[in-house]
Amino acid sequence: MLNTKGSSGFGGSVDDQALVPISVAQQRLFGARTPDGNGWLVSSISISVPDANNIDYVTAQIQTLLRDRHRLPVDGSEDDFNIFDQASLLSTLTTVTSLLTLFLGAVAAISLLVGGIGIMNIMLVSVSERTREIGLRKAVGARGRDILLQFVVEALVLSTAGGMIGLAIGSSIPIIITLTGLLDAPVTWTTMLIAVGFAMAVGLFFGIYPARRAAQLNPIEALRHE
Repeated sequence: MLNTKGSSGFGGSVDDQALVPISVAQQRLFGARTPDGNGWLVSSISISVPDANNIDYVTAQIQTLLRDRHRLPVDGSEDDFNIFDQASLLSTLTTVTSLLTLFLGAVAAISLLVGGIGIMNIMLVSVSERTREIGLRKAVGARGRDILLQFVVEALVLSTAGGMIGLAIGSSIPIIITLTGLLDAPVTWTTMLIAVGFAMAVGLFFGIYPARRAAQLNPIEALRHE
């Protein structure tokens, strides 16, 4: 029995693995012999280095040993094997994650822009169709800021409703992934609040222009509008 170690970082947990002698694994599981038929092939070797500061030194020693065992010339020819360490894998993973984050950020920004323009167009159409209503409200005493507030609130309600629908769809995907056991993708309240906040901010920003346009309508001309 071994001590609990948790995830190995390669999509699985070391605690769920069974260890067998290498000779048994070579014969029973892999069955790959060397070209001369006198031994069994080893496809990979995992080595643990107690001190992370010695990784480069140990890597160089392993490379020298394997080149000697593989009878490779010392004239600088390429290795016939690959050596990976956690630092290089982490660096690659960080680079991929950064690129993915930038890509998703660009997609999100474009989506917000398109959604905001859509809200603005809807509100402009609403102002055009309700011109007589706006003129009537102003004629009976409504002030410009009252009209402005009305259309800003409508834009906020529209964007918030869209944000809630998007949040429901977006949060259901990681929940399903978590339930299937493929990946732990928790959805926090902070993330949901930020998403709704962005949706409201987009509605407020793109709803200001239609609201100002409605507030600045001349009541007499608005009442004459057909």
